[in-house]
Amino acid sequence: MKDLSEQNTSQSISRNKLLGIAGVGWLFDAMDVGILSFIIAALAVDWNLSSNEMGWIGSINSIGMAVGAFVFGLLADKIGRKIIFIVTLLCFSIASGLSAFATTLTTFLILRFIIGMGLGGELPVASTLVSESVPAKERGRVVVLLESFWAVGWLLSAIIAYFVIPSDIWPIAGWRVALILTAIPALYAMFLRLHLPDSPQFSEKPEAKKRTFLQNIAGVWAKKYTKSTLMLWILWFAVVFSYYGMFLWLPSVMVGKGFSLISSFKYVLIMTLAQLPGYFTAAWFVEKIGRKFVLVVYLLGTALSAYVFGQAESVTVLLISGILLSFFNLGAWGALYAYTPEQYPLVIRGTGAGMAAAIGRIGGIFGPLLVGWMRTAGFDFGMIFAVFCISIVIGVLAVVFLGKETKQIELE
Repeated sequence: MKDLSEQNTSQSISRNKLLGIAGVGWLFDAMDVGILSFIIAALAVDWNLSSNEMGWIGSINSIGMAVGAFVFGLLADKIGRKIIFIVTLLCFSIASGLSAFATTLTTFLILRFIIGMGLGGELPVASTLVSESVPAKERGRVVVLLESFWAVGWLLSAIIAYFVIPSDIWPIAGWRVALILTAIPALYAMFLRLHLPDSPQFSEKPEAKKRTFLQNIAGVWAKKYTKSTLMLWILWFAVVFSYYGMFLWLPSVMVGKGFSLISSFKYVLIMTLAQLPGYFTAAWFVEKIGRKFVLVVYLLGTALSAYVFGQAESVTVLLISGILLSFFNLGAWGALYAYTPEQYPLVIRGTGAGMAAAIGRIGGIFGPLLVGWMRTAGFDFGMIFAVFCISIVIGVLAVVFLGKETKQIELE
């Protein structure tokens, strides 16, 4: 009995260490993505950007994420999860720091592409590593808790944006200071990862490294996994398309509705606080009821909240709908990261998760661009957010009709 208790304690410490190290990196990733939405609003003033140029900043980030998710997902199945985990964070942090010194939109866009590659590669690889390193009975909860670090990072980005970006006490523009603040700590997270063990499942299967990239890509579409792959690709596209279309534009939406830049940052900060309870409730439901339940309920809550937010005119309605939008959307994200690696066997898990994320990032390219184009064409925010509602409902239908429940199922 004592040996079993000691073993359980050891497993808990190992799990918590893995969650903490992976989560810290995830936190800094979120800080960068979160700060970007505020920086876009600041750059629009500083560099006199058009709506289309603002849209391209968000979209080029997603183009990089699509490339990174695909390439690094393949490499994770070939050379291991840990080394890709380190490389992606290094790619992200260096480019993020350099972007603080960009003087032209072109340079800024190139660096945002590199940052996107690091981000896009890290997130599916991180969730795959954690999924393979914890027992089935708590796998979903731990992956959702990993994703909850995203809310902390986004919250910190909102705080930095509120206090740093509009400030005139800096010798350089506030948005440049904000980018430096998000990049430097990420290097520390990379140092922590050097001491992180690789996935125990991957380490025990050396034959996985002998498979070719083409075999792994074809394996994702093998008959046994066709329905799962189709479901994930639809779901990822719908979720990422709507998320980046809505959240990267939140401060700008607030400004467009007549609020000042500083007031907009304050309201988005309040909305961001709702992300944490969204994650924590999803972490509980995902093991108690199941992945499909969380995805369906939280995505429908996202769609309804987004519609109300787009139509809102008063501060009260904006805040309430924005808080609910953050709560439901980020809870759904947590379930999505838990659900995705569970669809595939070990040898193609990184490839499958990376390809699904890459398809999602294509949606992330079009989301911000669509908002920029629709604003230029004269559409109001109510119509724009209605488009995102429809895309989310399509994702829900894919889960309902094509998805399988994977709660506490042992990974292949």
